Amino acid sequence: MRERTLELLANTVILAVGVTAGACLIGTAMAWCIERCDLPGRAGWRIMASLPLAVPAFVASYAWASVDSVFESMTGAIFILTIVVYPLVFLPVSAALRGMDPAFEEVSRSLGRGSWATFFGAVLPQARPALGAGALLVLTHMFAEFGALSLLRVQTFTTSIFQSYELQFDSASAALQSVVLMALCLPAAWGEMRLRRGRRVSRIGRGSARTLPPVPLGRLRLPVFSALCLMSMLSLGVPMATIGYWLFVGQSRGQGSAEIMPAIMGSLGLSFPGALIVVALALPLVFASVRHGGRLAHLADRLPYVIHGLPGLVIALALTFLSIHFARPVYQTAFVLFVAYAMLFLPIAQSALRASVELAQPRLEEMARGLGRSPLGAFASITLPNILPGIGAALALMVLELMRELTATLMLAPIGVATLATEVWSHANDGQYAAAAPFAALLLLVSAPLVYFFTRGNAELYDLR
Repeated sequence: MRERTLELLANTVILAVGVTAGACLIGTAMAWCIERCDLPGRAGWRIMASLPLAVPAFVASYAWASVDSVFESMTGAIFILTIVVYPLVFLPVSAALRGMDPAFEEVSRSLGRGSWATFFGAVLPQARPALGAGALLVLTHMFAEFGALSLLRVQTFTTSIFQSYELQFDSASAALQSVVLMALCLPAAWGEMRLRRGRRVSRIGRGSARTLPPVPLGRLRLPVFSALCLMSMLSLGVPMATIGYWLFVGQSRGQGSAEIMPAIMGSLGLSFPGALIVVALALPLVFASVRHGGRLAHLADRLPYVIHGLPGLVIALALTFLSIHFARPVYQTAFVLFVAYAMLFLPIAQSALRASVELAQPRLEEMARGLGRSPLGAFASITLPNILPGIGAALALMVLELMRELTATLMLAPIGVATLATEVWSHANDGQYAAAAPFAALLLLVSAPLVYFFTRGNAELYDLR
């Protein structure tokens, strides 16, 4: 048992560190080239660099694994997951580069420092909080990743826990491995939460909206342009082309056609009420934090971020144990799954709601109260209309997240209920790549527009799994 645990620990750490390092390198380099260099079509490239978030990791892994079995390895997993999750670093670093005070770079240049010295001495220190937050976010994702690794036949704690509990009925081994995995995840989740709170860097003076002229690429323009095209092809082109191929070719083509409509209904039947529940729970937490403060409100606001760092598999196992032993009537019902959704996605809903709540002036409510309105009436007539756009954005984001969620849904969904995500995993895990293609294509069709909307002007909402 000890040797097995050490092997899983080594695999988990190697995967997480490898993907995090690769995502930091690619994400930072792309952010610099797009935001600070004279690259043609920078606005379009900003969107293209964010769109890989529309491809769930397990869908990308299914697509690459169906190309060649060589990708079913640790090296293949690091490569695939890196090109899928690098936008989690690109988005915050890109936003940091756009908001930096150019005076630091101007001072560095005036002292005779070259481009590289200025980058490492003036630019990178300002981007470090955003880079650190993105890196820790990738790290926590990799500790918790299950679907992609199971399809790529890579053994880590998450895949081993699933096999121990679901296939071998060995709850003791699953519990031990879950404890070790939690010990890895919680420090990373706490660090990511702390860095998010302080990732902005102050400007000098009042901070006018001033930008530096783009850095000329010169002879490097064509290589940089080619590298960006290559990244887009690897992260978006290959999965889309592979899914398109399997839609029309393969022995299993059409075998899952009868399951398409039930999977769509299952996804809608879980994601829409789940989104309503998560947003309804997040709204009072955000209001308590923004309007009232205090230690209790602060704890209630930050605690979901810590829980969010736990792998979905561990949360699903804990809820299964609790429901079997203490709440048997709710076992294998949608109620338990909605509890898991709330634990996993509350922080994302809080992030989506916070800006709208902060902009809603409490003085307007006070004026309404002074005119005789009740607290509920003042909220309904004054505050609610002002925060409705934020609530709508949070609901849309939650629907996107819950439609793509795999691990908790796979373990906690009521018997007979399937979703697009679980059907992709089920068929791809059995090697039925053509049968999985329609479900994967539908997921991409749902994800792409929403990811485009959220990443176009909302870089703070970059936690898309």
